[in-house]
Amino acid sequence: MNRRSFLTSLAAGSTVAAFGGCAQQNSNKSSSDSLGPTLPTRRLGRTGEQVSMLGVGGYHIGWTTEKDAQETIESAIEGGIRFFDTAEGYGKGESEIRYGKYLTPKFRDNVFLMTKTNSKDAETARQHLEASLSRMKTDYLDLWQIHSLESPENVDQRVEAGLLEVLLKAKEEGKVRYLGFTGHRNPEAHLRMLEKSEALDLFDTCQMPVNVMDPNYHSFVEQVTPVLQRRDIALLAMKTLADGRFFGMKAMPKRGAIWQTENPAIPARISIMDALHFAWALPTSTLITGAENASLIREKIEMAKAFTAMSPEKRLDLVGRVADISDGKAEYYKRPVVS
Repeated sequence: MNRRSFLTSLAAGSTVAAFGGCAQQNSNKSSSDSLGPTLPTRRLGRTGEQVSMLGVGGYHIGWTTEKDAQETIESAIEGGIRFFDTAEGYGKGESEIRYGKYLTPKFRDNVFLMTKTNSKDAETARQHLEASLSRMKTDYLDLWQIHSLESPENVDQRVEAGLLEVLLKAKEEGKVRYLGFTGHRNPEAHLRMLEKSEALDLFDTCQMPVNVMDPNYHSFVEQVTPVLQRRDIALLAMKTLADGRFFGMKAMPKRGAIWQTENPAIPARISIMDALHFAWALPTSTLITGAENASLIREKIEMAKAFTAMSPEKRLDLVGRVADISDGKAEYYKRPVVS
């Protein structure tokens, strides 16, 4: 299937009927809980869980100020977000500590809580799990993921080092409800992990880059999504703004990082809303967004509320608008496998 046919079929919903997180099917599914109205929810693949279409990315929670972290978490809850992402390495554990201060004490029963381990061996992974539970002040995780797959060889090394067995044991012990994996370097790593784990029928989720440039360059969407659909593994979208590189300039004052792009996608070619709606129009269960302050998370919440089904023509138009700058510079995190 060529790119136009593939993207058209995704947009039209014809290839995602078996994938429960289809945006077209779930875009108007309203919900509420004891905290109040939530954002529209989507099915988390084969788990059958309903999760908010927007999730908070824990990386920013770990490096921003204490005050902003608390306000971002509380604004997310107020705005109807119920999915919270983090990893044991974010801010050297600070992100998880802040969840343990401002999220779980009040809201644990209402949120879907996820963290990740970047471990390369079984013993370290187990240590990460226990430390994560302690920092976040919870007895269990809704989702635990193997973090940041780098290459097919890296996958082989982690599997041989016993990581899959550690995940299975954690689930058997009731410390983890669901299992997944993440990565942003190359889709070949994801495909290898899906191949290695198929016999165990292990994974419920897969986290990967999903954005308008991706179909034009070393594409996760084109290579990995069809496998996820066939196996009903939930797609968790990240890097929907290419880690901020879609903008002409980005400054991170607390971290002292400033950089500039010569050909910004936003606002020269597409809008922020277009970029996010593109990702939601795919069979995405939840879109994980980084926000270092309350105003940014509120902005994304309003964009989630405004989402409607996107036509195949609109999708293809957006991909075409950025085709000439989809050369890997904005998606700097990708590392194509060299044979």
